[in-house]
Amino acid sequence: MLISLENVDFSYGDNSIFCGVNFTFNEGERAGLIGANGEGKTTLLKVILGELVPDNGKVILKNGIRIGYLAQNGGYTSGDTVFAEMQRVFAQDYAAVEKLSKLSAELAATDYTSREYFVISAKIEALQKFISSRDSYNVEVKIKTVLNGMGFENCYDRIIDTMSGGEKTRLKLARLLLEEPDLLILDEPTNHLDISTLFWLEDYLQTYKGAMILVSHDRYFLDRLCTRIFELENKKLNTFAGNYSKYKVLKAELVARLKKEYEAQQEEIAKLEDYVAKNIVRATTAKSAQSRVKQLEKMETLEKPYLPPKPPVFRFTYTERPYENVLTVENLNLETGGKQLICGGQLSITRGEKVALVGENGTGKTTFLRAVLGNDHAIVRGRYVSVALFDQEGLNLDPKNTVLAELWERHAAATQTEMRALLARSGLFGEDMQKQVKSLSGGERAKLALAVLQSENANFLLLDEPTNHLDLPARESLEKSLKEFDGTVLFVSHDRYFISAVATKIVEIENKKLNTYEGNYELFTQQKARLKEEERQSRQSEDYAAKQQKRAESYRSKRDRAEEAQKKERIRQTEQRIAALEEEEASINAALADPAVLADYKEVIKLSARLSQIKNLLDSLYSEYGGMI
Repeated sequence: MLISLENVDFSYGDNSIFCGVNFTFNEGERAGLIGANGEGKTTLLKVILGELVPDNGKVILKNGIRIGYLAQNGGYTSGDTVFAEMQRVFAQDYAAVEKLSKLSAELAATDYTSREYFVISAKIEALQKFISSRDSYNVEVKIKTVLNGMGFENCYDRIIDTMSGGEKTRLKLARLLLEEPDLLILDEPTNHLDISTLFWLEDYLQTYKGAMILVSHDRYFLDRLCTRIFELENKKLNTFAGNYSKYKVLKAELVARLKKEYEAQQEEIAKLEDYVAKNIVRATTAKSAQSRVKQLEKMETLEKPYLPPKPPVFRFTYTERPYENVLTVENLNLETGGKQLICGGQLSITRGEKVALVGENGTGKTTFLRAVLGNDHAIVRGRYVSVALFDQEGLNLDPKNTVLAELWERHAAATQTEMRALLARSGLFGEDMQKQVKSLSGGERAKLALAVLQSENANFLLLDEPTNHLDLPARESLEKSLKEFDGTVLFVSHDRYFISAVATKIVEIENKKLNTYEGNYELFTQQKARLKEEERQSRQSEDYAAKQQKRAESYRSKRDRAEEAQKKERIRQTEQRIAALEEEEASINAALADPAVLADYKEVIKLSARLSQIKNLLDSLYSEYGGMI
């Protein structure tokens, strides 16, 4: 057991957030925590972490548990570089390797028969076990694997304080992955990730040994990773076995069963009460009526099943039908801030197509959408095409306006009732009408922007991350409305479930090109996987050819090295002979200067002959040596 919550209640003042929360969470489990915006998911996480104290109940954590928590938009500040900051995670490993090196040097200088030798040997053995258990020699491989997977392959030397908020959040997540806590609690970890990074993160987390609690609106993410779903709804926490798709089935079955049981009991109560009302005053039936009263008193009345608020209803319409060719892009060159994003881009979109624009962060997806809305000569919109844009930042909304005024000012001829009805269908109700746009939550702002988009009656919709701040029911409602819309849609999204539900064609910005993939998202991923496999096989073939070439070069180099070694040995031997002869020559010259030697003419003749021989040998060796060097 890692965590246990027993009858936990929490409120902010008089506002109850949740009550009677009970669950036990064990080692290795992977749970998704879901619920509508404002239901208290982040609050529950903070109660588990001890950052908030519950009003009632107990929160029990395993002794010594290590918890890693990623808050929404929760990066950190540091004046250090990305790589150096990640190295701090492995301070113990670096210290152990350094200490082992020092102890090994000490051991080499210690008498192997001394007691100190055995003490040092024991320390080395313990260190080697520690290093082996933690794989300390490979910490930099781990760091590079995670940093590259999280999109920081070219950022090792960047100072963290110079990064954007999204980059800091991604980096915090990278650090948590390297720390490998017993429990990872991740609150919307996919918010700042592009699709390729999302797939990498999912693959990495699937092999993660610790437990996880994930708060996410990404249904693919929940499907691939979760074995259990916690749902906060109506101040209660319900638990469902399986992933998100399984939860949808189980939840529907539960609601249907509870509704059926409640209605059956209400029908039975009505019958009993009707019998009592008709028979309680009759002497002949009063006794049986009284028994039914007792039956009603003993009956444990079922609570009426909670029915969640209806999700927003989006309805996109248009007033004029465009020609077949809605958008044509020919030889588009697109850049921003001096950086080229697209070179020679080609694209064609026809009436009724739902096109997902995908690509890594920074490739120019949003810039391309704005270019479609603008007047670039390389982008031609078809006849009778009317365009409307959903801006993920809400830049087309006036922050000083009220919600009602923001919509009504755009359609002065409409009635207030019509505007209020449209806002209500989009999920904004009476209490929201006089809120200023700048005070809206992310979800409320998105609903207002979608209400504005519906009011434009455009036949070509441009959507930039429309699901970012929507809860799951609102996302599913938007998917349904776009699928039913018979106009044309070009949208950017990192929500793969949304792309899969809506898109009929995928356009990927890659290597500054607009690459078109006909078909839905599943076909796109299959084609990408096939291309990746072909590329891998091509690299393998190239690697094999390179290895063969290297072997051939290695064979020749072995011979070359052997010849080089022989040459060096000849030079060494020649140098030794020259040195020996020069030493002998000096010794003979010294002897010939000795009067005692000069007195023995036979010795002088002998030494002179040897001196002449040495001179000839040295001349020959000098010549040979010069040729070798």
